[in-house]
Amino acid sequence: MMCKKWLGSTVFLIIGLFTNALGAYVGVNIGTDVSNMPSASDVIAILKANQITHIRLYDADSHMLKALSNSGIDVMVGVLNEEVLGIGESASTAAAWINKNVAAYLPSTNITAIAVGSQVLTSIPNAASVLVSAMNNLHKALVASDLNFQVKISTPQSMDVIPRPFPPSTATFNSAWNSTIYQILQFLKNTKSFYMLNAYPYYGYVNGNGIFPIDYALFRSMPSVKQIVDPNTLFHYNSMFDAMVDATYYSIAAVNLSGIPIVVTESGWPWQGGANETDANLENAETYNNNLIRRVLNDTDKRPGPISEKNWGVFFTNGSTVYPLSFSGSSRLSTNSSGVFCVAKDDADSDKLQDGLNWACGQGQANCSAIQPGQPCYLPNNIKSHASYAFNDYYQRMHSVGGTCNFDGAATTTSKDPSYGSCIYAGSSNSSTSGRFMPPAAFGPVSPLGGSTTLPVSRIQFLISAAFLALFLL
Repeated sequence: MMCKKWLGSTVFLIIGLFTNALGAYVGVNIGTDVSNMPSASDVIAILKANQITHIRLYDADSHMLKALSNSGIDVMVGVLNEEVLGIGESASTAAAWINKNVAAYLPSTNITAIAVGSQVLTSIPNAASVLVSAMNNLHKALVASDLNFQVKISTPQSMDVIPRPFPPSTATFNSAWNSTIYQILQFLKNTKSFYMLNAYPYYGYVNGNGIFPIDYALFRSMPSVKQIVDPNTLFHYNSMFDAMVDATYYSIAAVNLSGIPIVVTESGWPWQGGANETDANLENAETYNNNLIRRVLNDTDKRPGPISEKNWGVFFTNGSTVYPLSFSGSSRLSTNSSGVFCVAKDDADSDKLQDGLNWACGQGQANCSAIQPGQPCYLPNNIKSHASYAFNDYYQRMHSVGGTCNFDGAATTTSKDPSYGSCIYAGSSNSSTSGRFMPPAAFGPVSPLGGSTTLPVSRIQFLISAAFLALFLL
């Protein structure tokens, strides 16, 4: 599906095999085709006021690139779809584009990537034959300018290139584009770049016509019996977003390529729609985007189509937010300081402990890094100890906004600090992270017993949070 994004309505999410190197961050997509567009300097002020450190420009707007100079903000610039043909057919045109839109602004403007077109295969298929040539021509121009190690090149694609994304384990790219997609993937692997994915659970949910529950699309907690199960792997998906990303990784693997990380260049949820778009509403948009931000981390008015197409943004053009949104993921996730801890019950059923542990480290977004092998809370290596740590980390973060210490009857509260040795539980007076939200290193259920509870080829374990929300509305 072609979803034309402009200023501020989508999430841009880095997903890959390099969690430790990049860490987690939130950013925004920015385009300039918006009524009452703020000045470039005002846009930068809004970004800084909201501690946004990464952005994607849908074009290479000179005003924005100049204003971003010495801002400390990482920038992805975009080649417009109408520019792809010329760049693909002419190496000199590609070189001129790099000189004008990249080299001229480095190093003061920190340009880190180039997105070549937007959903070219499905939106302008006549340019598909030169898409890889355009990417190669741009890369050669970067090499000539000695910028190829700083600036990566890729091309965003929608989920439409995967005709049957569920079950993820059998997902493959559309065979009509086999040759082009293989060439794209080979380019990404050779240049150590990443696959750019536009993933919209909103459309998957709406087009599913009731097949999928709304909670599945909004990252809301679901009991295991209601989670969506891949019949081939028996892996339980508790969010459509996870399934979309996994489907893409499986599709890449199906062409016998691996080691290519994914960047989710767009995601989000519209906060207003027409009479027949009842799920495009403020509550759902706030829920989706905040849950996505927590999980690791919309354009607007100048486009045709349904009302929801104009209402993905998270800011109005005067800088005010459409709904409460924390780009750090921390404003509503403060550590509980009541001296109460949440731990596993002594007599808890081991299956309930495992289910609770999986949920806490996955959907519950507890920071379970300390119970991984070699970390301070890994030993003793048993389900009760690991579950206690995960239960408590979730409880300390979420108690103030309604999170409970229950886990299907497997947990209980205690005033006794369960910390021991160098293993410090969240909420402890000895904790140095009190009041600070530490994003988990991976999405999805995580096994702190030495492996992942996802199937061996499931790619959800490699997700990291680096999301970009589109910025403005009229």
